[in-house]
Amino acid sequence: MTEFFREVDEDVRRDRLVRLWTEYRYFLFALAVLAVAGTGGWRLYGHYRDEAAQAASAKYEAAAQLSRDGKSTEAAAAFDDLSKTAPKGYAILARLRAADARAASDPKAAIAAYEALAADPGFDPAFKDFAKLRAAMLRVDSDDPRDFERRFAPLASDTFPYRYQIRELLGLAALKRNAFDTAGRWFDGIVSDPRAPAGAHMRAQALLGLVQSAAVPPANPQAGNPPPEDAPAK
Repeated sequence: MTEFFREVDEDVRRDRLVRLWTEYRYFLFALAVLAVAGTGGWRLYGHYRDEAAQAASAKYEAAAQLSRDGKSTEAAAAFDDLSKTAPKGYAILARLRAADARAASDPKAAIAAYEALAADPGFDPAFKDFAKLRAAMLRVDSDDPRDFERRFAPLASDTFPYRYQIRELLGLAALKRNAFDTAGRWFDGIVSDPRAPAGAHMRAQALLGLVQSAAVPPANPQAGNPPPEDAPAK
């Protein structure tokens, strides 16, 4: 009797499977086709993506070689072209390198390019901060020192990733107008911060020493200052 019920149960399950297959076979075929097509499509996409990356890499290296050869105008044009056609990663780097290539021959154009990148809402935030730093590095030589300080002092806060470089530039801007106390505060803000990179710390320490020595006026006996203690008696 048990064997009889087992056979009946198997017949029932077989009938159910037949009905399910009859009813849903086209749907199952479609799923199988989509799965195969999806796998093939993904592989095809990966193939073209790799080819595009290799082509972009070759063009990027060619543009970089132009820059190393001192052909800044040609390099800027090559990076501009690459930024319009390359995959996202290479496009970001190409836009930055195009601005950098212009810095030697046309600093104003380079500043405008960096600031355009920094203001672009679609540009990667990490690279936007770097563009702000590069603009500051160019502006410190050309801007009025007070204007420079007003523009870039907010970036010296602890939230900006390149704050130590900005503090160093602000100190140099203050030195341009002989504001030794202000310059000393910016450099001290680097020296006293244990998180400051070693290179920035060493430069700031050297500059702070120069500021401190320049801020102390030399003794002038003719102006009524006392002579040094080891000066010979008259």
